Amino acid sequence: MLRPFLRAGLFKGCFLTGVCLSVAACTIVEIPYHITKGAVKTAAYVVKGSYELTAGTTKVVYRIGKFTFKAVKAPLEWPLTSSIETIDGLPSKEAIKQGRVKTAPYTVKGKTYYPMSIEEAQTYRATGTASWYGYETSRSKYGHMTANGEVFDPEGLTAAHKYLPLPTHVKVTNLENGRSIILGVNDRGPFPSSHNPSSGERNLDVSARAARLLGFYHKGLAKVQIEVIQLQQG
Repeated sequence: MLRPFLRAGLFKGCFLTGVCLSVAACTIVEIPYHITKGAVKTAAYVVKGSYELTAGTTKVVYRIGKFTFKAVKAPLEWPLTSSIETIDGLPSKEAIKQGRVKTAPYTVKGKTYYPMSIEEAQTYRATGTASWYGYETSRSKYGHMTANGEVFDPEGLTAAHKYLPLPTHVKVTNLENGRSIILGVNDRGPFPSSHNPSSGERNLDVSARAARLLGFYHKGLAKVQIEVIQLQQG
């Protein structure tokens, strides 16, 4: 839940595919963050100042270093970015509406995935393959929703992971060129596709912008290191 120290205000106008076009005033919460000394090395889970889009909150804005992050609640009628059928035994949209997604098991094409617990995520560090996704959603008439109910933005600093709690922040390092970036995990994937079943073996899907910053946008794939990090209120 949003902590008492968060500074709330009102944001008038529209943002990201017109989420607030029909709303006179949208709640916005600004959270300044900095990375704690040694946090990446110790790979600790986000435990202080983490955000959730609670009732009445439509947008959260926070900063990590030079980058600005945005979490915007998507309209419930928007399609999901992936074909998640159920979450925690419920239809996916109902589970998202009830906020039952953080570590809940979910089903995609008949296969059930079991996310790790918050305790397990505290020491998560893995090396694997990253791909990127996003612009295919722009061909839709409407926007798309991530697995935890946020607006999917190809130009955001976000990622999809099959097993990390939602939301989580990770440091992703491209081991082929040494570039690193902090991303917010707010979606599920990557999953096997009908034309490329091996795509489900990848560890992480990042946004198009993240792929450019990490230097593998044109290549499409990269060997990466993924570390869960701790954030502290700035």
